[in-house]
Amino acid sequence: MAEENLVEIRGLHFARGEHVVLDGIDLHVPRGAVVAVMGASGGGKTTLLNLVAGSLQGQRGQVLVAGKDTTSLTRAELYRLRQQMGMLFQHSALFTDLSAFENVAFPLRRHFRLPESLLQKLVLMKLEAVGLRGAAQLMPAELSGGMARRVALARAVIMDPLLILYDEPFTGLDPISVGIIASLIRRLNDALGASSILVSHDVKETFAIADYGYILGGGKVIAEGSPDALRSSKSPMAQQFLQGSPEGPVPFHYPAATTFAQDLGLQVNK
Repeated sequence: MAEENLVEIRGLHFARGEHVVLDGIDLHVPRGAVVAVMGASGGGKTTLLNLVAGSLQGQRGQVLVAGKDTTSLTRAELYRLRQQMGMLFQHSALFTDLSAFENVAFPLRRHFRLPESLLQKLVLMKLEAVGLRGAAQLMPAELSGGMARRVALARAVIMDPLLILYDEPFTGLDPISVGIIASLIRRLNDALGASSILVSHDVKETFAIADYGYILGGGKVIAEGSPDALRSSKSPMAQQFLQGSPEGPVPFHYPAATTFAQDLGLQVNK
């Protein structure tokens, strides 16, 4: 039922010029769930996150977050809704001239006028939750990749959001850091009573923490269901992605208007 879903996407269509990125997809995120969105590179996964956040708008369809259609909100209404969202960017996107503490504190300083003593307690609580209270005064250049991702995660949840968006949270991390981030995503989602949309190529770690998943291909949802259901999907495109096979319906070559021989100016005998 719609009221059980924090996010409802209905018939969403998004194109860049003549290139169709999302072609009428339907997707739902139940309250309290971690929902994975997977698929080959360039399949529209990050675009989908931007559409949910309202930084992009589709040409057709609806995106409802907490019952509000982001396509019909005023700018002020959209900004208020965004205060209930947290975002973990693909490469952490920490402010390089701010300490770990100030990076996490930034959303609170931007939106509220809190006593410094209260702000300090809130920030340290979130840094403690990700195991980095002791690194509060370190600068981003002094953090490892995994530590930077954890600081970014603390910043994403500092305002106790209803919805957390994760854009490739495991990219560039060593196996230990990947395991830590995956565990934190699940634990923080449950502790906050939030819902999460997790965009990732990492099948193993994503399936370990996701309640439900979607695989995108060719602008459409080609498979959906629990991790077990996705593993047994009959879609050749879904199976090519899950197995990491170079052979399958997803081609190696990007479509070209001319042949390779024509581009090289070679004579082609007919």
